Amino acid sequence: MPVEMSRERFEDLVGEALDEVPAELLKVMDNVVIVVEDDPPDGEDLLGLYEGTALTDRGWDYAGVLPDRITIYRNPTLRVCDTETDVIDEVAITVVHEIAHHFGIDDHRLHELGWG
Repeated sequence: MPVEMSRERFEDLVGEALDEVPAELLKVMDNVVIVVEDDPPDGEDLLGLYEGTALTDRGWDYAGVLPDRITIYRNPTLRVCDTETDVIDEVAITVVHEIAHHFGIDDHRLHELGWG
């Protein structure tokens, strides 16, 4: 049975997960916004999504673009969790996973590192 949780509480958990990211990493994140949505587009079953140009792919001509976007999806996360503790853990993993994409780390490497 999925966990029931208000959007406000879920957003707080995303904020808490961000608070756990080392300040040194947060300082070098550039032109990126992190948002919470209830569901991914087109019924996809994603917990999070990074959309943008990774820092490692930005060249001298990277300018004047909209911010990259990290989206954490509430309903799919709640569906895969059995307890609030599971949600806390899954949100933290998803936040780190999507931030890693901002730094140019791909899914294969994230799985190797245990953040898949």
